[in-house]
Amino acid sequence: MPKASGSAQTQATKTRRDFQRLADLRAGESAALAKAGKQQGAYYLGGFAIECALKACVAKQTRRHDFPDKRHANQVFTHDLEDLLKLARLDSPLGKDLKAKPELAKNWGVVRGWNAGSRYETSGLKGKDMVVAVNSVDGILEWIKLRW
Repeated sequence: MPKASGSAQTQATKTRRDFQRLADLRAGESAALAKAGKQQGAYYLGGFAIECALKACVAKQTRRHDFPDKRHANQVFTHDLEDLLKLARLDSPLGKDLKAKPELAKNWGVVRGWNAGSRYETSGLKGKDMVVAVNSVDGILEWIKLRW
């Protein structure tokens, strides 16, 4: 029987490792687009990389053979980075680290402005800033990787 189409079904079949790979892949694509001057695509894919990374952290909390809580399961099908941060239980650790690391705070300031609707934007997005915020040593992706 073929797999059902649609984003919810496709996302439901992803594993933690899949989300980790997607985060790395989209972060790299974001950097390549920024280098090529494609700022809007770079911005969108950079934010999407963070979404995937946070979903990997949420997946880490899932135990094999546990029946998922329906409310929680429905909540994780979001594109809202702040909601995903909370669902991954990383909001408090990030808050603490933001106070101690100014570059991380600056980078979170860039990333937190992302939303799935940015894929429809045609101007005003700063892809190069997103690439730095995602991929730098004090970038959000590197911070999440320590926890996924």
